[in-house]
Amino acid sequence: MATHKRTTRKSPRKSATRKTGTARRKTATRTTASNRWSQRVTRESDALDLKRGVFKLTSAKKIATSLKRSAEHSKRRKSGAYRSALSMLTFYINRAGKGLPQAQRARLERAKVELKHQFGRD
Repeated sequence: MATHKRTTRKSPRKSATRKTGTARRKTATRTTASNRWSQRVTRESDALDLKRGVFKLTSAKKIATSLKRSAEHSKRRKSGAYRSALSMLTFYINRAGKGLPQAQRARLERAKVELKHQFGRD
């Protein structure tokens, strides 16, 4: 089998951006709902059945109460109710990343503490 030698060309666009020092932009690709695996996990996970919009509620206590109720009534969870509720809350915080507003992140962190209290795990 013959080996082929690859030659690479430098794109004029790349060299132009290198000279000017500007960063290259990624092209905006359209992501469909089916491609957002974290959204699918939140919706179809075996951890628990969530009420729609639970992480957007206005108070940490409401978030914790909703998660607790969902975890206790879910027939799809594989572990205990507390563990499932806390793992889903942590998953949401981690997947939101730096894009999560500071106020909402603080509310979700307070919801973790409230969830602990509601399950009697002080």
